[in-house]
Amino acid sequence: MKYVATLSRRSFAACAVGAIMTLSVSAGHAAGGPFEGMAGVWSGRGTIELEGGSTERIRCRATYAVSPDGQGLNQTLLCASDSYKFELKSNVIAKAGVLSGSWRETSRNVGGSLEGRAGQGQFNVTVSAPTFNAKLKLTTRGNRQNVSISSDGQFKGAKISLSRS
Repeated sequence: MKYVATLSRRSFAACAVGAIMTLSVSAGHAAGGPFEGMAGVWSGRGTIELEGGSTERIRCRATYAVSPDGQGLNQTLLCASDSYKFELKSNVIAKAGVLSGSWRETSRNVGGSLEGRAGQGQFNVTVSAPTFNAKLKLTTRGNRQNVSISSDGQFKGAKISLSRS
């Protein structure tokens, strides 16, 4: 039973963190679309907080492909802590400051949707799956991104910083 609870907690954490990372956007490129100038490899570190207050360090590497108009993003994200790793694939579309999309954590076959608003390098988003909702705030300044996630589930939150290679 403990293994099932741990796998569920890790699946949730992996999915929530991964879905949040799909929204990494380059500030200062809003004229052609929020994802313009985003293509490439980004990496970073942070911490995740789990139920009961325990925390783990996490390392992430994201590869982004951006549509020619800067309005669409396809992403592959690989993240790992000392006790697990996950791979996430996502698709995000931006229309007039509104973000929508889908994501799937491939190794656990878990997925969901995301929606929110973007403006001036700041993003407020809700990430959803059948068993949870998470809120996030993402702020971008140049080649640096800061992500803050909060949830009422077993995954309590995360703070992650990324930079482009």
